[in-house]
Amino acid sequence: MSTATKNHIGRKISRIRELRDMKQDVLAEALGVSQQTISNIENSEDIEPETLIKIAEVLGVTPEAIENFSEEAVFNIIGNTYHVDNSSAVNYGCTFNPLDKLMEAYEENKKLYERLVQSEKEKNAYLEKMLNDK
Repeated sequence: MSTATKNHIGRKISRIRELRDMKQDVLAEALGVSQQTISNIENSEDIEPETLIKIAEVLGVTPEAIENFSEEAVFNIIGNTYHVDNSSAVNYGCTFNPLDKLMEAYEENKKLYERLVQSEKEKNAYLEKMLNDK
């Protein structure tokens, strides 16, 4: 089998890590190894099955997903998921105004605080009455 068609596991691990927006040192720390070890793994065509399982777990994928990873498949999925000219495309835009939500939360917190203050006033009045009655 030529090296051009060989299943280069290290490159696949590297690409999945990058797609996960994870740096080598973060992966290394999660596995309890050095960043240099991760670099060596990513430059290797083959790795031990036990190591592959551990890496897959940290990356949140299965070992089979790493072995079968294809950059072309990822681009096909992305390309088939969202088209601007397709009226049935999912709209990933925000459907509400975030500032409105923030103001709603602020108003609810304000009302809650006012109820809390009123409750404390009532409790203090009750305790003062109890002390005065003795």
